[in-house]
Amino acid sequence: MSTISMNRLNGKTAVITGGATGIGLAAAKRFIEEGAFVFIFGRRQDALDAAVSDLGPNARAVKGSVCDLADLDRLYAAVKAERGTLDIVFANAGVGSQLKLGEITAKHIDETFDTNVKGTIFTVQKALPLMGQGGSIILTGSSAGTTGAPAFTAYSASKAAVRNLARTWVEDLKSTGIRVNVLSPGAIATELATESLGEEGLKAYGSMTGFQRMGDPTELGAVAAFLASSDSSFMTGSEVAVDGGLAQI
Repeated sequence: MSTISMNRLNGKTAVITGGATGIGLAAAKRFIEEGAFVFIFGRRQDALDAAVSDLGPNARAVKGSVCDLADLDRLYAAVKAERGTLDIVFANAGVGSQLKLGEITAKHIDETFDTNVKGTIFTVQKALPLMGQGGSIILTGSSAGTTGAPAFTAYSASKAAVRNLARTWVEDLKSTGIRVNVLSPGAIATELATESLGEEGLKAYGSMTGFQRMGDPTELGAVAAFLASSDSSFMTGSEVAVDGGLAQI
């Protein structure tokens, strides 16, 4: 890694939801390597504790759910108390599970949209009072939001909604100097993907990419750092696909 890239996020403060594992943790590591101070937010205290131990002194953890507005208030109160302002929000928390058409339940839809859509909206909305000129908002989309995926009706629809949030917020944020972009993974070997697909499913999914393998969360973390930095200063409303070509071919 070059000296320039190591310092891209020097002095910046970031919030990463779903930051204790997978893509969120990989992004937290990369942000800190590049000079940021990071608050990770998640539901499992044991995972948060392990992540902070791994990340070191420039990380803090706040336990909570993006579905709970009071939890989000506590998160941003902690950021304000320690850092004063906020530069980067990576709204990464998400859920997804398979249910075929004909088996979909109201509970399944509510759980998916509460986290992936409502949670994303309020993660961003509640952060805005702490953000200003040069701020960067990154939303986690998915290749499934473009291509669809068998038995992932609710998940695919929720990620298509996330893509449209960025397009809409470009207009809403025009006068603020805050950018918003979507980072869309595809076949990435995360804990969520393993739970949803199983080991054999992961192999089959990876074989569909242009590289015939699953991606690593660190490959997403690198692109998240680019979107968080001023290197992407003329990008807003964009979707960056880090999917091995899955949704492109």
